[in-house]
Order: sequence, then C-alpha cells, then structure tokens
Amino acid sequence: MPLHIPLAPAAAERSVRTALHSTTPVTPRPPRLGEGALQPVLPLPVHRLAPVTGPTEPPRARLTGWRFLLARDGLAVGAAETMLTADGWAFSHFCEGPFIASSERAVRLADALPGPYQPRLLSVPELYMLTLWLHSDPGADPAAGDPLPEDLLMPLAPAPPGIAADRAVTTAALLPLLTSRLAPLGLAS
Repeated sequence: MPLHIPLAPAAAERSVRTALHSTTPVTPRPPRLGEGALQPVLPLPVHRLAPVTGPTEPPRARLTGWRFLLARDGLAVGAAETMLTADGWAFSHFCEGPFIASSERAVRLADALPGPYQPRLLSVPELYMLTLWLHSDPGADPAAGDPLPEDLLMPLAPAPPGIAADRAVTTAALLPLLTSRLAPLGLAS
C-alpha cells in the first residue's frame, strides 16, 4: 500500500466523535447523514493553497483542519471537519455532496500508484476546487509543508472546467493552469 494515512490529532478525532453524539442544534447533521451510527474514517489534513502570485513562485499552503469521512456500514455518506482554535482542535462542520464519493474514489486510485505517498487534501477556494494532494514524503509532518514540484495533485470531481478530475498530475504541471485561472480574478500576476 503506497499510501501512508497520517494519524489525526486525538483531540480532532475526539471533537468529531463528540459532535456525532451531540443532540444540540449547534451541530445539526445534514439530512443525508440521517440518524444512526457513523464512524469517522480516513482522516486527512486539509491545507488551503495560498493565492498563486505567478508561475515561478513556489506554491504555499497552510493547514486549516482535518477532514474525516463518515462511514455507515462501510460506505462513506458524509464528512466532518475540524479546525484549529486557540484552545486546540474543535469540530467545525458536517459536509455532504459530490466531494465525499470523489474523495473515496481518489484515494482508491492513488493507492494503486507506484511509490509511497502521504495523502492530504488541498483546497483552492477561489476555484471551488479540492484536490487529493499526494505528498512525496510519506513521513513528513502532515500539518506542515508546501506542495513540492514532484508531489501529485488529483483534482476531485467536480473539478473546474478544463481541469481533469481523478487524474494525478505533478504540482509543477497543475500550478501553471491554476495560475492562469486565477489571473483574471486578480489573484495572480
């Protein structure tokens, strides 16, 4: 298995488990999650891509949280995200939608790739884009680091028009496309 799933901080997982068992309206479950037992599985650190300033500028990312797929009877039906606060890790929100199935599919595809990788999620909010980031150093601290040129990025479906989903490409290959997409928004030079 080339994927080395990182361990989530215990407090992050605890906050998700607490939210799953909460009956307060602060943590309402989306309708698709329904009632019943859900298990947090496949914890992945979520990093946000900093605004791309140009094709020669190395990409920067910062950790924004951890996402756990929520499984019922072995099938992912949603996700839960945590965020880092001044008091430590806290539950943020539940998620549903196409990125859930796409995340599962991308992990399966990535697991068949040669070489060891540490899976992470990389968010590009300006493009409403989420990618499975396959960090080439499987032993790296999952909370730190920026996408390296040799790292692989696999856009999750639905990907923005003109960007292929479920296809792993190097950061060096995808970054120029992202830069050109962000340029009209005044986010790249």
